[in-house]
Amino acid sequence: MLKNPKNISCADFRKVCEHYFGEPRQERSSHCVFKTAWQGNPRINIQNEKGKAKAYQVRQVLQAIDKLEVQNGNKTDNTD
Repeated sequence: MLKNPKNISCADFRKVCEHYFGEPRQERSSHCVFKTAWQGNPRINIQNEKGKAKAYQVRQVLQAIDKLEVQNGNKTDNTD
């Protein structure tokens, strides 16, 4: 996902989101919205586009996973 965020299956992407953020708090026909421990960005809102995840949403989820790991003490914050 880090090297090629454009070619991720939506089903696999959803599994990653569920692993880190639990079941979606909202599911509409085209969007799944996941709850995060913070307000604001990065938000976890994914869409299925012809069986693939949207690349910008993959990048947002990767940012959110990094933020979550920093909060949980599993990773250091290297944004300085």
